[in-house]
Amino acid sequence: MIDERIDREHSCILAIETSCDETSVAVVRDGYEVLSSVIASQIETHKAFGGVVPEVASRKHVESITMIIEQAVEEAGIEMKDISAVAVTQGPGLVGALLVGVMAAKSLAFALGKPLIGTHHIAGHIYANRFVGDIEYPSMALVVSGGHTELVLMKEEGSFELIGRTRDDAVGEAYDKVARALGFPYPGGPHVDRMALEAPESIELPRVWLEPDSYDFSFSGLKSAVLNVVNQSKMRGEDVRIEAIARGFQESVVEVLVEKAVRAVKEYGAKQLLLCGGVAANRGLRSALTERCQVEGIRLTIPPFQYCTDNGAMIAAAAHLKWKQGSFTPLDMKADPQLPLEEWARL
Repeated sequence: MIDERIDREHSCILAIETSCDETSVAVVRDGYEVLSSVIASQIETHKAFGGVVPEVASRKHVESITMIIEQAVEEAGIEMKDISAVAVTQGPGLVGALLVGVMAAKSLAFALGKPLIGTHHIAGHIYANRFVGDIEYPSMALVVSGGHTELVLMKEEGSFELIGRTRDDAVGEAYDKVARALGFPYPGGPHVDRMALEAPESIELPRVWLEPDSYDFSFSGLKSAVLNVVNQSKMRGEDVRIEAIARGFQESVVEVLVEKAVRAVKEYGAKQLLLCGGVAANRGLRSALTERCQVEGIRLTIPPFQYCTDNGAMIAAAAHLKWKQGSFTPLDMKADPQLPLEEWARL
């Protein structure tokens, strides 16, 4: 039970994020004021393999987690005793990577005698929008990342209803696979985005809408269409039109994401559209969604670039919801690589 003397509105949360290949720790006050945000990226390590190697990611987390915690506290200008609670990504993510963060958070919470708050990775991405301003409810979140492409309806603070999801590749996965086919290094998404914006022309590629009333997504067929264009060009002895393919691919992806998000906002009467996840850093998507929402009169919120990719600050923002509820996590908490968002909201 929460101590009734605790101020439930105000907090200073230290949050740890190790769900994939970034080791990140942040200190955030009251769910929106970032005192520090430290990220140790593993991109250079995994670039040689063309993607994230889970075992390597876990070992890199182990090597850096203690130093990152100390750096985050120092940069925040506080002492350990000033921390209200310790938050950590409980899931989803790579199980080995999650375990490193979970064990570090448990140890720190126990040593300091502070509450532990297991936090959902996607809830973190969604509530990173709090760094821009208040969220109005009901609200619709378009989650786009390497492992997730979802539309999430939030009728009130801390409630999540999944109304659409990808049936195969997430949009970030599709970008990386297409980038590999076009000869770009890992991570390929930013390269495709840049090439698409610079290309003078595009190759028309299919849009996958699925059933007329569906809010689900599918990008596997689009990825196959790109591979088909590349292979046909090579078989004919022609130069592969990399720029045009990149632009055609991005236009297809962006059109489907924008149309389904706008339709969902209208159907469910949402007051705000939140863009979140690593692919929210994609300039083509940000620009197209901004223009469309201006036309439709929809309030759109997008986090700053540094809070789109995985970071500890977003985990602290979501953990503040649990802090206000007095909903803390027991020290026997286990990492859950498949943790459902709706289930976490009920914990």
